[in-house]
Amino acid sequence: MTQTPTRAQAQARFTVPAKHPMVTVLGSGDKLLRVIENAFPSTDIHVRGNEVSATGDRREVALVQRLFDEMMLVLRTGAPMTEDAVERSIAMLRDAEGQPETPAEVLTQNILSSRGRTIRPKTLNQKRYVDAIDKHTVVFGIGPAGTGKTYLAMAKAVQALQSKQVTRIILTRPAVEAGERLGFLPGTLYEKIDPYLRPLYDALHDMLDPDSIPRLMAAGTIEVAPLAYMRGRTLNDAFIILDEAQNTSPEQMKMFLTRLGFDSKIVITGDITQVDLPGGTKSGLRQVQHILEGVEDVHFARLTSNDVVRHKLVGRIVDAYEKYDNRGDGK
Repeated sequence: MTQTPTRAQAQARFTVPAKHPMVTVLGSGDKLLRVIENAFPSTDIHVRGNEVSATGDRREVALVQRLFDEMMLVLRTGAPMTEDAVERSIAMLRDAEGQPETPAEVLTQNILSSRGRTIRPKTLNQKRYVDAIDKHTVVFGIGPAGTGKTYLAMAKAVQALQSKQVTRIILTRPAVEAGERLGFLPGTLYEKIDPYLRPLYDALHDMLDPDSIPRLMAAGTIEVAPLAYMRGRTLNDAFIILDEAQNTSPEQMKMFLTRLGFDSKIVITGDITQVDLPGGTKSGLRQVQHILEGVEDVHFARLTSNDVVRHKLVGRIVDAYEKYDNRGDGK
C-alpha cells in the first residue's frame, strides 16, 4: 500500500495479490468491507478490481493501511478473516501504542486443531494469557464470563497431553451448590459430580474425539473431579485446571495450590465478580491475588469485557453490571 499525502488529508492505495480472491478480503456480500467502513466513517474507502483506496484523516488512513496489511498476513497463513476478526484487529490497532504484538500474530497463533476446527486466541489479552501458560508453572486467569479463560486453558492442557509434556489432565471445580457434601446425592461418583463438572466435559468434547474420552478417563489419563477429592494428594506430571476458583475458600485455595508436584502445571480460572459462597465466606481467589502477586513463576492474567468472545451483547452486559456495582447500588 502506498500513501499520497495532501495538506489536510492522506490517501493510501492497496493492491490485493491475484492469488487472494477479493471475496476473501472483502467478505461474502462485502460484509468485511462494511465492518471497515463502519469503523472508519470519516474515511472514504473505494474498491476497483483488486485495488483498494482510502482517503481521509492521515491517522485514520494509516490505520486502514495497517489493517489491510494485517488482513493479508492472516490470509497468507490460510486462516480465515471473519467480521469478528476484523473488528478485533481494528480494536488492537487502535490500542497498539507500545505493544509489540500485532493482530496477525494474535489471530494466527494456533493452540490446537481438532475435529476440523482450530482453537486460537482472539484478543491480545487472550494471547498473553496463553503465552503465560507456556512460560509459568502457575497461572491465574481472572475475568468475566465468556473471555475464554477455561476454554483456552483446556486447549493448552490437551495440547500438553498430545505433545507428551504431561501424562495426564486433571480438571476440578468446587461443587458449591452441594456444599462439597456429595455423599448426600444419589448415584455413582460420576453421576454425583456431573451437574457441576458438565462445562468441563463439554469443552473436552470440543477438543477430543468423544469416543476416546471414556477410555482416557477410565485409564486415569483424564480425571474430572470435585475440588474436595484433591485433598491429601501430590499431583506429578499433570496439567491441572481449577475452574470457578472464585468459589473456593482461602483454605481450599491453599490446599489446592500445595497439591503441585514435579513436572506439573496449574491453571486457575475464575471471575471475582461472581462469588457464590455463603455469606461471610471469603473468596480464596480474591485473597490469593494479594498473597501471591509478585511471586516468581506465578502469573496473574486479567481479562476484561473487551476479551468476551461470546455474543457481543455479553460484553455490554458485563460492562453494565460493573458500572452498577461501582456505583454501590448492588450493596
